[in-house]
Amino acid sequence: MSTKHKATTTDDCYFMTITVVDWIDLFTRLQQKYIITDALTYCQENKGL
Repeated sequence: MSTKHKATTTDDCYFMTITVVDWIDLFTRLQQKYIITDALTYCQENKGL
């Protein structure tokens, strides 16, 4: 993770991008699929996503 740019306040809006190489592995491995869907569900329920 870059240490050059960091969100320092909660009053501002920030945009984050993520790059994943070889996406196919992300969606074909069942354990990784569960991690992603669990994280998204958590964000929906607790963080207003």
